[in-house]
Amino acid sequence: MIYVKIYRVQGEVLLAACDEELLGKTFREGDLKLEVKERFYRGELVEEDALGPLLHEATIANLTGERCVSKAIELGYVDEDRVLRIQGVPHAQMARLFL
Repeated sequence: MIYVKIYRVQGEVLLAACDEELLGKTFREGDLKLEVKERFYRGELVEEDALGPLLHEATIANLTGERCVSKAIELGYVDEDRVLRIQGVPHAQMARLFL
């Protein structure tokens, strides 16, 4: 399962999503630190297949965890070569540009 939370601010739709078991944890590697904060990520708990329509609507996304990031890669929203790993945990950000 994946936690998803949607923020709507000034015409932007930000999707925060993380694998359920990562919520509340902090990961460090070298100078990098990834905090999976409950106040940012904890929203609705959904199956990973629900991520597709949410990513389609999002203009910005913060994705953390194997299931979350893998689904975004599978659907073409994230380039696998652009995924950051901190202590082995994948993290990706997406921004949709409208020209």
